[in-house]
Amino acid sequence: MGTLKVFSGRSNRQLAEKIAGQIGEPLGHCEINTFSDGEIWVKYSDNIRGSDVFIVQSTNPPAENLLELLIMIDAARRASARKIAAVIPYFGYARQDRKDQPRVSITAKLVANLITEAGADRVITMDLHAPQIQGFFDIPVDHLYSSAILVKAFSKKKIPNLAVASPDVGGIKMARAYAKRLEADLIVIDKRRPRQNEAEVMNIIGDVAGKNILIVDDLIDTAGTLSNGVTALQQAGAKDVYAACTHPVFSGQAIERIEKSNIKKVVVTDSLPLRGQSSKIEVESVAHIFAEAMKRTFKHLSISSLFDVDKG
Repeated sequence: MGTLKVFSGRSNRQLAEKIAGQIGEPLGHCEINTFSDGEIWVKYSDNIRGSDVFIVQSTNPPAENLLELLIMIDAARRASARKIAAVIPYFGYARQDRKDQPRVSITAKLVANLITEAGADRVITMDLHAPQIQGFFDIPVDHLYSSAILVKAFSKKKIPNLAVASPDVGGIKMARAYAKRLEADLIVIDKRRPRQNEAEVMNIIGDVAGKNILIVDDLIDTAGTLSNGVTALQQAGAKDVYAACTHPVFSGQAIERIEKSNIKKVVVTDSLPLRGQSSKIEVESVAHIFAEAMKRTFKHLSISSLFDVDKG
């Protein structure tokens, strides 16, 4: 068996350092520079010949984050690494996972192909926007869930008369898993999206009157869906509204919208670095989940127990 080495791109080095600390290995040395024209250059300072290399890099925009991951994988392959695992806390470009209208790209499949062709042997990721994206890869994918962390965070809050809400029909499975573990009712917000980054609440399925509501989702982008959902729930008689989300994308006016909304608290993970600060935002780390998955992968042990929490 070779040695385990953890390296980080520049998209979320703070999380990579936490993961390495949990594993008990120092973060490997890798030079990453950008030329004046924007071209990315990568060199591994450590000898990785025969090593099992784990590269931690989220692929959120700008596109340089994805390109940086591909270049790091290619450099590791050419440096004779024994195995290369792409550890992607947030898998970007996942929202385009099907051809739902003419003449559009399926970017999730394109990115899966790029990572595979670059030379990755395995992908470790968390809360894909659509679980079926695992099938886009021709290499093993370990799909981890943040629900273990976020359910625990809300269990500690001991919120009375709680109901869990899915922000759309597609998120019902995730919401059901939270509701089961928090012993809460399940609510569904029926949403229509007239165009990208715009959402309009159409109907609320379930009784919310007098209840505290937890909205769960895999990501928050512009926070438009979240703020609209909070307004609709409170108009229907809900009391305090909370949110749990894995990936705090927080683009555009997201932080401002959260601040202006009547939401009580938004709990997110550190799969992405925060783009702003708000007293309403609370961060829970997923470093130990990734560290455990990486250690077990290196030792050829089962990691199925890390998946169990999302079974509903």
